[in-house]
Order: sequence, then C-alpha cells, then structure tokens
Amino acid sequence: MSSRPAPSVLARYARELGWRAYAIPVLLVITIWVLVDVFTAPADPGETGAAGQATETTATESEDGAASESNDDEGRSGPNPADDPDQQLPLNQLPPGGPYTEQGEGTFRTVGTPGMTAGEGEDMVVRFVVEVEDGVDTAGSGGDDALSAMIDATLSNPKGWTNDRAFRFEHVGPDDNPDMRIQLTSVGTTREVCGGLDLEMETSCHIRIDGVSRVVLNESRWVRGAAPFNGDLGSYRQYLVNHEVGHGLGYAAHEACGGEGELAPIMMQQTLSLNNAELHSINPDEVYPDEPTTCLYNPWPYPRPAVL
Repeated sequence: MSSRPAPSVLARYARELGWRAYAIPVLLVITIWVLVDVFTAPADPGETGAAGQATETTATESEDGAASESNDDEGRSGPNPADDPDQQLPLNQLPPGGPYTEQGEGTFRTVGTPGMTAGEGEDMVVRFVVEVEDGVDTAGSGGDDALSAMIDATLSNPKGWTNDRAFRFEHVGPDDNPDMRIQLTSVGTTREVCGGLDLEMETSCHIRIDGVSRVVLNESRWVRGAAPFNGDLGSYRQYLVNHEVGHGLGYAAHEACGGEGELAPIMMQQTLSLNNAELHSINPDEVYPDEPTTCLYNPWPYPRPAVL
C-alpha cells in the first residue's frame, strides 16, 4: 500500500481553524487599511491643537464667565436689542404679540395652589384667590398654574408690598373667606367691569364689589404687555399685579414721574406712558403735570429694599 503524502502546513492550518482560516486574513487586511487611512489623512487645523491633539468643538466658559465659541466655525451673533427702535405706538394700541380672548363667559375658575404667605400684616392681611375667566386659554403664557405661581412670587417678593410691615398676603382657597380676587379676564369682560376713561386703551383695574376687592387683569395686556416696557413682558406682568393690588391696599391715587430718568412710581400709569406730559394729555384732571419729564419703567413698590 502506497503511503499518502503528508499535508502541507497551509492545509493543516485550514483544517484546524476551519472558517476562521479565511476570516482572519480578511480582518487583518481591513485593519491595515483603516490604520493607513487614519495616519495618512490630512490634518484639519480646526480640529487639532498645537500638540496635535483634538480640541473640543463646543462653546466653553472662561474663568470670568464669558462664553467663548469654538474655533471651527465663526458662527453668527444673536440679535442685539439695542438695534431695535423703541415701540412708538399710539397710547391706545397694544404691542404686537400672541393671541388673546376678546370675550369670555363672565364666570371664573379658581387656579393655583393655596398656601403662600408673606409679610407681617401689622395693619392689613389680604386673603386672596387667583381666578381665570372661563373661555380664557392661558396655555400660551404657561398655563393656569404658571399664572398663579407668578402672582404668588410677585406678592411675596421683598421688593413688593410686603417690604412695608403693614401688609401681609395669604393665598387661600375659594371657601376660606378670601377678601381679594385676582382675576385674569378677557377684553370684553374687562371693559364691562372697569369702564371709565381708559375703556379703549386696554387697561386693567381694581374695583370693590360687596366688600370684596377684584383685581382685574386684562388678558390682552398680560399677553402683549405695554410699549413703555420695551418688550420686557415679565417685568410688565409684575408691574400690573403690583399696581392693581396697590389700589386694593388703599393707594387710590396715581403718582407722577418724580424726575427725569428716575424709576417710575409703582402707582404711575406705566401701561400708557412714562412721560408726565403724555399722561396729562390723556386726562388733565389726573396728577400728572404738563411737563416732559420721563421716568424709567419699574415693576416694584420698593425696587431697592433695605437689607435687614
């Protein structure tokens, strides 16, 4: 019987490794190709630093708090509010903005969570509820709870009325004998309730009915703000709450601008103007002198509270 020749090294290699005998050379070739591609690719100067290490491409913050942009893209500067002109609108015109309700249903729903308390109350304790007229949709301004939370935060702020130890605010439920109702109302209902000289100027008001204060916040102003505030909607809403609640605390009279460039008094009609002469032209019987003094808008009764 003739002897069979011994298998070659490659044959034994293929027999012992099976399919891996073919896969390993293929993987080896792919690995070599990737390494060659990596080390022969041209460097991008925007992706490597002086030492050849990759630099981050996201914005970083320096020690002084200034943001520095990545060096792989010059980027675009955001719009500068200083480039926009002041909103020179007629006194009875709303600024541009989101939609609001022309006419609600005249009934109200209670919103928010009672519990906030603030102030000493040496002379007056105000127990209030927050309500929204049925038919008014607050989703565009954060929803019902956001409205209530904003009112709570405004009335409890140390720059607000509680800086005077005479006042205390308590956010209560509708069944807890509230003596003030802070209401967000449609344009039609506001006009019906408030009336008066400013009927077509979309203002808000305070009115007392059957011993209960009603702070009527015109939704059109809540959504659009007022031209004197130059687009600062948050500050305007704080002003609106503080001004109308101020009437409810007994500050019935309005106040004129005290000097050129000073902060406006909270009881000035800042919705309409920050200029004494303009407010005088609207109603000469008001407190505003016929002189061109202009204040800066200010949402707080005590914008610089004393440090206790």
